[in-house]
Amino acid sequence: MGPLQTLRLAARALRRNAMRSFLTALGIIIGVAAVIAMVAIGEGAKSQVEETFAAMGTNLLIIMPGSSSSGGARGGFGSQPTLTYDDLKAIQNDMPLVGAAAPVLRTNAQLQSDEQNWATGIQGTTPAYFQVRRWGVSKGALITDSDIDASAKVVLLGATVAEKLFGASSDPVGQLVRIRNVPFQVVGVLEKKGQSPMGQDYDDTAIVPLSTFRTRLSPSLGNYLAGVIFVSVTSGSETARAQQQITAMLRDRHRLGPGADDDFSIRNLAEVASAQQQGADTLSALLASIALVSLLVGGIGIMNIMLVSVTERTREIGIRMAVGATPGQILSQFLAEALTLALVGGLVGVAIGVLVARQLSVQMSWPLLIRPEIIFAATGFSGLVGVGFGLYPALKASRMDPIAALRFE
Repeated sequence: MGPLQTLRLAARALRRNAMRSFLTALGIIIGVAAVIAMVAIGEGAKSQVEETFAAMGTNLLIIMPGSSSSGGARGGFGSQPTLTYDDLKAIQNDMPLVGAAAPVLRTNAQLQSDEQNWATGIQGTTPAYFQVRRWGVSKGALITDSDIDASAKVVLLGATVAEKLFGASSDPVGQLVRIRNVPFQVVGVLEKKGQSPMGQDYDDTAIVPLSTFRTRLSPSLGNYLAGVIFVSVTSGSETARAQQQITAMLRDRHRLGPGADDDFSIRNLAEVASAQQQGADTLSALLASIALVSLLVGGIGIMNIMLVSVTERTREIGIRMAVGATPGQILSQFLAEALTLALVGGLVGVAIGVLVARQLSVQMSWPLLIRPEIIFAATGFSGLVGVGFGLYPALKASRMDPIAALRFE
């Protein structure tokens, strides 16, 4: 008896008890669907993490000034200006691993157009900031060095601010907005960046030249930098070494002794991204493990039903052996039945898993990432489960004594 005939016999036997076959395959269906859906959601979470940190900037270090202390109460990092513009120049010029560095000063203010107003964060910075953040414009142009030199009253609007002040379909380039009663001309609208890991809207901002910020919007602290420094490292693999070099240089410039604490803080976003990625990987592995348990439970269901089937068909087995069927053919038939149950359940589970993953991705606003190798692996594993758990019942059937089987009632 050839393989094709064996499969036909297996399919015929399964159709005789269609409802029981469906209920047996249900465990495999649920297991495979859970594997596909959970792995897809885990991959989507990892992709979301990658996109979020890509929006923040690549190979990014953020240098913050030190903390203040008054009457025993200590403020957090940034409460005491300790970084200077000379520090910024040294980072730009003396650090070979630094690709670009930009100061960022911040304040909050109300922006007013002719018809609308909107409160947002105002940033003062230099053209290097857009290189560090890899941030371009969707309309107009970026701030230039000539704007810095001339302390020009120009402003770049984030996508959210532009929409609130001028409407979603309008072009604000060339329009005037007032910031603290100072008129600024809109020279561009920034590309959409989305949200930070903490839910902050990157697009809810307005950016002006650093020199204009210092003279028009916030009191200057002389050579002290009342903000933070964004640094882009030349290579992602060098961020840790660049952080060490910058730390050593700033400690030397600030004349800090061997036992003294740093009067600044450096945040390495590559480390934060790595931690987030590890968390997403752990989540994916946990979800996949839980789903694989469902597959194993489905396999146990197949073994139980196949044992029942062997008992019910004992006389049939005895008759087949009596007319010349070999133990190998009996074994093949029952293995084929178990494999068919598992594979059909696996294919149905793949379809359901894809539908569930798509629905969850819409609800969570995560990208849907279903890798073909995961589908093949889940389907193949379901087949292995069918063979593995169907082997014992098939062996039991193939080792029956034909005489005893024919006498079975």
